[in-house]
Amino acid sequence: MGKKKHGDDASIPIEIGSSDLAYNGYPISKHRSCWIHVVGYLRGCRKKISKQDLLDIELTAPCFLDSIPCRTRSNRRVKSKNSISKQKSKLDSGSFECYFGTIWSRFPEDKRTLFTYLDCQWFAWYRKISYRDKVLSWIKRKEIFSKTYVLVPIVCWDHWSLLIFCHLGESLQSKTRTPCVLLLDSLQMSDPMRLEPDIRKFMFDIYKAEGRPENKQMIYKIPLLVPKVPQQRNGKECGNFVLYFIKLFVESAPENFSIEGYPYFMEKDWFHAEAVERFCERLDSTRKKD
Repeated sequence: MGKKKHGDDASIPIEIGSSDLAYNGYPISKHRSCWIHVVGYLRGCRKKISKQDLLDIELTAPCFLDSIPCRTRSNRRVKSKNSISKQKSKLDSGSFECYFGTIWSRFPEDKRTLFTYLDCQWFAWYRKISYRDKVLSWIKRKEIFSKTYVLVPIVCWDHWSLLIFCHLGESLQSKTRTPCVLLLDSLQMSDPMRLEPDIRKFMFDIYKAEGRPENKQMIYKIPLLVPKVPQQRNGKECGNFVLYFIKLFVESAPENFSIEGYPYFMEKDWFHAEAVERFCERLDSTRKKD
């Protein structure tokens, strides 16, 4: 039997409640700000998963990624055919979150204060009506309207792309701090704008959940920009490109984003594909040493 693809139906969101809980000996904290799905982790440990395993876990907080010693899982992946440096397969959501966590920890504090991020599965879960309200409640805790930029990794239709909200907390009439949305896609031939209806609805529901004064007509007029960024060379590099987009954008983003300066550094020759490969090799090597 082949491996199940990770994408829209990768997993069901499971929350963890008490900070005193532990699973298989690992502490689970309710104060974590990101997600890793239980099913993916247990499979990574090669444990047989029963329905009771999942029922034994009480639902409440969106993440316990930092509580799990990723290096154990990472070393196993480095030695396997799924190693990011070998680029033989697409990243699953669990691997993506582990690598993202390493990248995020390396940014200086003054950069991180301008940014926040959403879990890479939240957008896919939002698209499922039964999980929508829960996802919106998690986003509300992130206080995204107080940040200059919000990074939203997306995995839909077995493809990774990066959504970036800019200045959502600013006036929609601002000229120097322009509220807008960037969609960075390393496979533009797949038509990134097919996500626009879902993105617009997502934004509207976020504003509504926050009790913001902007109406639907104003929110739907926020510019959605798709810069012509470097493109992947095969069908398996999209997750790696998104990680590299995140790294370079955080390092280079202006303090105040204005449409007048768009696309800034985000052009088709922004970087070469070989740079992504070297970046992934270094990242993988670092995790191997941890």
